[in-house]
Amino acid sequence: MCGRYVLFSDPEMTEIRQIIEEVQRNNPDIKTGEIFPTNKAPILLQENGTLMPEAVKWGFPDFRSKGVIINARGETAPEKPMFRKSLETRRCIIPSCGFYEWSHHGQKTKYQFNLPGKSALYMAGLWNDFNGERRFTILTVAANESMQEIHNRMPVVLTHPEMDQWIGSYQGALDILQSSRPELIKQLA
Repeated sequence: MCGRYVLFSDPEMTEIRQIIEEVQRNNPDIKTGEIFPTNKAPILLQENGTLMPEAVKWGFPDFRSKGVIINARGETAPEKPMFRKSLETRRCIIPSCGFYEWSHHGQKTKYQFNLPGKSALYMAGLWNDFNGERRFTILTVAANESMQEIHNRMPVVLTHPEMDQWIGSYQGALDILQSSRPELIKQLA
């Protein structure tokens, strides 16, 4: 599961800073720092063959309760009515500087997960319009070895070469969901 992630615009994080600055042109109050469910945050959508950043609210509405659905299981998304059409035609990429997860062994401890040697971490997501409001959710899969000690699920982390594949092709997206995810590093947050 991914319940929080981080998005900094520090000068050394050029890639992420450019995305944030682009979104801030139309949304000056866009959330940065620690991103919580229901915050509006930048995502990357494909428009006319180009990845474009847009400010979108995190969480599909949960029509059974007052909450939101912040994650979708990659293994079942192709069959679930809530996610099937979005997986086919409305895939997105969530830029971040890492995501947070908590260890529940003994004292609750917060960790940040990143790709080794990278300041940016991109996650696979889905978007949809609900009552005229665009929303996104983050896809998850079973945790790999780098994550299992802390949680049994992890976001679908995309490598740079996979970003075009995720956005550009439904079959490519399915292939990513079925492939192993990159190993991550963890540090105390």
